[in-house]
Amino acid sequence: MNLTTSYIPADTSEPILETTIGSSLGEAAKKYPDQPGLVSGEPASTDPHCWTFAEMLVQVELVAKALLNRFEPGERIAVWAPNIPEWVLLYMGTGMAGLILVPLNPAFRKTELEYALKQSRAAGIFYIPTYRENPLEQWVFKTMEKIPTLREAISFSDWETFLRSASLDQSLPEISPGDIAQIQYTSGTTGMPKGALLTHRSVTNNGRFVGMGLGLRPGDAYMNPLPFFHVAGCVVGILGSLTNCATLVHPTAFEPGLVLDMCEREKVNVMGGVPTVLIAMMEHGGFAERDLSSLKTIGGGGAPVPTTLVRHIEDTMEVEFSVLFGQSEASCSITKTRPLDSPENKAETVGLPLPQTEVQIIDTDTGQVVNPGITGELCTRGYAIMQGYHDMPDATVEAIDEQGWLHTGDLATMDTQGYCRIVGRIKDMIIRGGENIYPREIEDVLFAHPGVGDVAVIGVPDEKWGEAIAAFIRPGAGQKVEKEELHTYVRKHLAPNKTPKEWIFVDELPVTASGKIQKFVLLEQFMQTRAQES
Repeated sequence: MNLTTSYIPADTSEPILETTIGSSLGEAAKKYPDQPGLVSGEPASTDPHCWTFAEMLVQVELVAKALLNRFEPGERIAVWAPNIPEWVLLYMGTGMAGLILVPLNPAFRKTELEYALKQSRAAGIFYIPTYRENPLEQWVFKTMEKIPTLREAISFSDWETFLRSASLDQSLPEISPGDIAQIQYTSGTTGMPKGALLTHRSVTNNGRFVGMGLGLRPGDAYMNPLPFFHVAGCVVGILGSLTNCATLVHPTAFEPGLVLDMCEREKVNVMGGVPTVLIAMMEHGGFAERDLSSLKTIGGGGAPVPTTLVRHIEDTMEVEFSVLFGQSEASCSITKTRPLDSPENKAETVGLPLPQTEVQIIDTDTGQVVNPGITGELCTRGYAIMQGYHDMPDATVEAIDEQGWLHTGDLATMDTQGYCRIVGRIKDMIIRGGENIYPREIEDVLFAHPGVGDVAVIGVPDEKWGEAIAAFIRPGAGQKVEKEELHTYVRKHLAPNKTPKEWIFVDELPVTASGKIQKFVLLEQFMQTRAQES
């Protein structure tokens, strides 16, 4: 390959399969009925829960029938819980019943929950009663009073009762690969999250392609420590395992020791992760004593993966490391590095496009495809692109152009061999530990504090999290406010991962002639101060 422009056509050597979540489970159960399909481990237990593919199919059909006693195909069902095994069964069950899953972060506060349920027009929600001292059940019922369309709330503590409500003679609808499988809430630079509409075809094939690219084969075991509500956790983790007939191994909560225990006990072959997860595992006190000889490949992304970290992971864990790049609007993954790539390409790029995926780099002003090596916006087109944002037609038109290209908002370059390098982001979005953080949301909360006159939130480099949140605060006239007070204030209104790590108080914020805050100037100032202090 010797490209003359920054455009690489789709590799069609691997076909797009006309699959659904339900048909993928049926195929795995038919081919490998007695193979473990799901292994779930809890922090305080040495006895993991295990289901074969045949057992999963029975359970998922029961879930689908119980759902259809309450809901009509096409309705939205939210799930608000950590990585419990019932999450997986519900995901597959909603797909089999023709319902649309709405994954929600269990760390959400009440206002975040209310927004997502209202925007998605959810008819039901499955939840756990409490999560890290958050009263989820209390917030669910308070929210139901404000949202008339939300008519069912089912606690996972009543899961067995829910299953017994299924009518065994209930027929299951026929699901098309083009039907919507989930509403995946993603980032935006203009405020609140947007719900990407992802189809059965897009999520099953994207998960399959990533799993294949990581060397996942039938009978292998895949470790997923990432949250299921994240597109990487559900598409790559759950569906990547399922569509490749591999065993999904997961902890119900991330603890480095538990993940290492399960990798060793279940003889895990392939693992997904973000830098924070992998660093925590390598820094764990018992890491050196573990037998991880079965582990061959790790796929990582979500947050920027520094070159030095790629090499450190490969040397320390004796594995092949593949960098994945993507976003929720593309059903998760767009590009990845490959085991046979040169050490430089594996460490310094995000690889080549996945099968059936076109990628081009365009000039942000003219929209024209740029020459190799020139920075522009990375755009992608293919089967995996979302159908649009739920109930946001204007945002959809802004994201997907008339030719079907998804504009990612990421600045990148492409070399003559098609390898892409991410340079930065057009968007203000912060990626902290693989999670997308929206500065506007944090700014709105802080601006409401009586002691804050103005505020700007940016992402700054962080060795552990990829990026950390920094808040620049201009106190209100005559006001004095302390960072401890603001920290507590943000934690009260938003999920903990959205609380700034760095607090910088300034007399004024740099602005353009039109009054827009120049965030790049703030980042430069921050980096200069950090350099002087080091």
